Amino acid sequence: MTSLCDQATAVRALVESADPGAVWAVGGPEGPQAGSDGGHPADAAFDVDALSGVLALWPVIGSLVDEGALRLHTPLAAYGDTAAEGVPAGTTAHHLLTHPGGTATLTHLTRLAEQLSGSPLADLAATRVWHPLGMTGTRFADGTLRAPFADLVRFLCRLLDPVDPVDPVDPVDPSDPAGISRAWTSESLRIRTGELTPARGLLWDPAPHGVWTHRAPQDGGAALWVSPRHRRWAVLLPTAGRGMSRTAFREAAFAPTTAE
Repeated sequence: MTSLCDQATAVRALVESADPGAVWAVGGPEGPQAGSDGGHPADAAFDVDALSGVLALWPVIGSLVDEGALRLHTPLAAYGDTAAEGVPAGTTAHHLLTHPGGTATLTHLTRLAEQLSGSPLADLAATRVWHPLGMTGTRFADGTLRAPFADLVRFLCRLLDPVDPVDPVDPVDPSDPAGISRAWTSESLRIRTGELTPARGLLWDPAPHGVWTHRAPQDGGAALWVSPRHRRWAVLLPTAGRGMSRTAFREAAFAPTTAE
C-alpha cells in the first residue's frame, strides 16, 4: 500500500474532478491526513442517518456484549417476546448482524438493545459511545442522525485505536463505558459468515486490500472505510445528486501500487 500522503493526494485529485463539493477525509489513528469540508462551516452538522447503523447501533450492541447483557449466539426469544417479535424462531443477534436486511434488520436490533437496556437508542448511543469519544455534536434531531465532520473523524480514529471495555480514566469500574472496545472492534472486523455469501463481519462488509466498509444503501451515498491492518480510515459524504463512485474513492484511498 502506498504512503498515506500519496493516497491523500490521489483522493483529492479524484474528488476535485468528480464532486468538488463533497465532504471527505483520509487519515490514521492520529487524525486526518487530508480532506475537505466542502465549503461548509466548521460546526456544520451533516445528515448521516444512513450511517446510523454503525455510528449508533453497532457500538451500542457491542457495549451490551462487552458487559454480558447480550450473547450473540443466544436465540432472541431468550430475551423476551418483544426481542423476538417479527423474526423466525431461533434467530440470534449474530444472524441479524451478519445478514443484510436493511431497515428491518436495524429495527430488530434497535428493539433488542432498547429492551435489554431499558433506554432509547438515542440515549444509549449518547451515554455509551458519543460522549465518551468526545462526539459532543452528534445527536438524533427529529428522527435524523446528524453529526459534525469532526465527530466522524473521532469515531474513525477510535476504530484504529480502540480500548479495553473499561473507562480508561477509572479502570476500577468496568460498568463505566469507554465508547468502543478493542474486543468488539476485533470481533466485528473479521469474516463471521464462514464460506456463505455475501461475506460479512458484524454490520461491516469486507472490501479489497484489507478494508472494511459501512455505507449508505443507495449507490453514491455516504460511506465509511477502515483498515486496521494498514492503520488507515476514510470517509465520504458526497454532494446530493452528484453520486461520486464509492468504489473509485475507496481504490484511491486504499489500493496498493503495482510495485507492492
